[in-house]
Amino acid sequence: MRKDSPKIIHKVAELQKFALNARAKGKSIGLVPTMGALHDGHISLVLRSAKDNDICIVSIFVNPIQFGKNEDFDKYPRRLKIDAELCGAAGASVIFAPSASDMYPVPIQTLVRNFELEGLYCGAYRTGHFSGVLSVVAKLFNISLPKIAYFGEKDYQQLFLIKKMVFDLNFPVKIVGMPTIREKSGLARSSRNEYMTAEEREQAAAIYAGLKAARQKFENGTVSCAELKKIVKKYIENAGGKIQYVEIAKDSDLLSIKSAKITEPSVILVACFFGKTRLIDHIIIAD
Repeated sequence: MRKDSPKIIHKVAELQKFALNARAKGKSIGLVPTMGALHDGHISLVLRSAKDNDICIVSIFVNPIQFGKNEDFDKYPRRLKIDAELCGAAGASVIFAPSASDMYPVPIQTLVRNFELEGLYCGAYRTGHFSGVLSVVAKLFNISLPKIAYFGEKDYQQLFLIKKMVFDLNFPVKIVGMPTIREKSGLARSSRNEYMTAEEREQAAAIYAGLKAARQKFENGTVSCAELKKIVKKYIENAGGKIQYVEIAKDSDLLSIKSAKITEPSVILVACFFGKTRLIDHIIIAD
């Protein structure tokens, strides 16, 4: 595992040439796509990638096409120097930090879509978000040519869509989902957590507390979707949060459960606001 400074590459053509040469020499490449502002969750992915592969590439790119109007593209934290140091300490070989103008030299017209799932849950409130995510991930796969790519399970819908894209379009890439890393309070690590005040951050621990309470109720015999969603909402609202959605989906295809009761492995998905900060989380409630 490397402990020195990783090579920083800014140009698409340069990274693709690097990756082609590495693959020609029989080197395995692991990719960790990020938007920077790295935290412990990201670093867990880098550590795993560096362990599994000859070369670990970490992309750091705030992708404009996955942000909608009035979202936080301009204020999203950018700190390449610090992020590169963290990645180097975790064993990364290469940092890929392209400019938007190099990734999209002309306005992109060819997008990857999942018409079945892109408008559900987070997609219902962020039009175009998931086509932007899938399209940039497809580009990153073609540029860096990884054998394995690593994603956090916190963004559960995103991870599901990426796995489906890889399956449907026959990308020769193995997708590894890594467990959500949490603060001591249970709040899922996120680059957006730093937008919150200390008080809001403390209050936001209610998200995971509510999810765990719902899972406990399920394990004790409560299978009513309405009852389980009510528990999650109560925890968040009592802590001062504003619910955007709480949904229960089948874990097999991520489609919403239409019946009143849970009869198969499922996942509770939640998005809410504490202050002005939008947070997401999930929990598996059957296994």
